Amino acid sequence: MQTGTRWLGVRLDTIGALTVFISGISSLAAAAADPMNFGPSLVGLAISYAMSTASTLKFVVRGVADLEMAMNSMERTIYYSEVDVEESDGSVIPREDWPEEGNIIYENVSARYASDLDAVLSKVSVHFKAGQKIGICGRTGSGKSSLTLTLFRIIDMFEGNILIDGINIGMLPLKELRKRLAIIPQDPVLFTGTIRFNLDPLGEKSDDEIWQALEIAQLKAVVTGLEKGLDSEVSEGGENFSVGQRQLFCLGRAFLRKTKILVMDEATASIDYETDCILQQVVATAFQDRTVLTIAHRVSTIMDSDCILVLSKGKVAEHGTPEALLAKENGIFASLVAENK
Repeated sequence: MQTGTRWLGVRLDTIGALTVFISGISSLAAAAADPMNFGPSLVGLAISYAMSTASTLKFVVRGVADLEMAMNSMERTIYYSEVDVEESDGSVIPREDWPEEGNIIYENVSARYASDLDAVLSKVSVHFKAGQKIGICGRTGSGKSSLTLTLFRIIDMFEGNILIDGINIGMLPLKELRKRLAIIPQDPVLFTGTIRFNLDPLGEKSDDEIWQALEIAQLKAVVTGLEKGLDSEVSEGGENFSVGQRQLFCLGRAFLRKTKILVMDEATASIDYETDCILQQVVATAFQDRTVLTIAHRVSTIMDSDCILVLSKGKVAEHGTPEALLAKENGIFASLVAENK
């Protein structure tokens, strides 16, 4: 920014100096050619106007740049006002306790991020049984995150169906679908407000339930040590807590949702090994009866899963228990484990 400003200033000063020089030379030449009609006063007037023009040049350029930036903002506003809104209505209202089991079936699912882009998932068919702990892995760009985003209908699923406990999620209202699932993202998100608000933004849970969630997330001692307890303030982005603590707050939030399906989208990618162990221990105990889909950043975190799904170029490459996949000669999962040793 500073370098660009200096670069522009030097060139504008150069242009201004050239303008004054050319004006002075041309005025003197005109005065020498016709001294009767072009006297010294007009020469001085021409040079002073040229100097005024040179000093005003910077303000003109800055004004044009500001106008361009303002019009860019207007252009973006118009563009986003015309973006198609995702379909939020549905023809089926799920039962109050849905999903009761957490059974997930992908039937020939193909998905893409926009209608003019290539598919990131191609004809994926897989069955995740209720209560299973599923590890999802693969190379970068294999479609791991895209697979879980289809559960929330965040990306365009243009072919196939996803059934959760026998109900096609494509027929559900978006609000109903998304509030029945829980996710722990890779980058922990905390909002400006109180700890209570961050864990229970809708105010539906009692203090005892919130403290229980904090105890399970091993944050009870941290919050108890704060002067205002649950009413302690969280700064913007949760900057007054460490990254690991923020991730554990997200874990407590997910536990409070009481949903049968939990998605962990590389939740351990940005935290230390100790917090990773805490997270895995809590998932193995507090979420024992829930279906947990874990996108692996460290392959070691999914070695205890009930089954492993390996994706490659948006397709199912391998699916089975960790033991069976490790025993597979030249298998993708076996090679990933070998690389991480």
